[in-house]
Amino acid sequence: MSTPSVRLTLDEASGHYQPGQRLTGRFMVDGSKPWAVRASELSVMWYTAGQGEEDFSVHYFDRLVDEPGLPLDLRVPRRFATVLPQSPWSYDGRIVKVCWCVRLRLTLPQGNDSLTEVPFRLGSVPAVEESQGREESPESETQG
Repeated sequence: MSTPSVRLTLDEASGHYQPGQRLTGRFMVDGSKPWAVRASELSVMWYTAGQGEEDFSVHYFDRLVDEPGLPLDLRVPRRFATVLPQSPWSYDGRIVKVCWCVRLRLTLPQGNDSLTEVPFRLGSVPAVEESQGREESPESETQG
């Protein structure tokens, strides 16, 4: 079974947001005929990647369900919006990364899923600088 072609976009072209800022966007399924979609789940979430246990948290969640008499036609663009939290900020360390994204899961007939993800950055953590193969901390820069 083929999967639908999904368009998931953020309104902020840079994909960079600050805490407390409003994140907005839209999603839709391309096609001239409606796809058989049982449900859509849109999440704004963060997750960790790297060494150690991975963690995640969903900040915003919206579920739409195909119901008798009210079919779910995702060819019509759907808007979403949420105010972003104060933390955690996006971070690209050598050992761990904190990643933010908007994720759209479509549940198709026979239990198949289609997953689309758009990453974005929250906050302004400076890039990690490496010195002699290790991460520098602010404390190590002031010590002599």
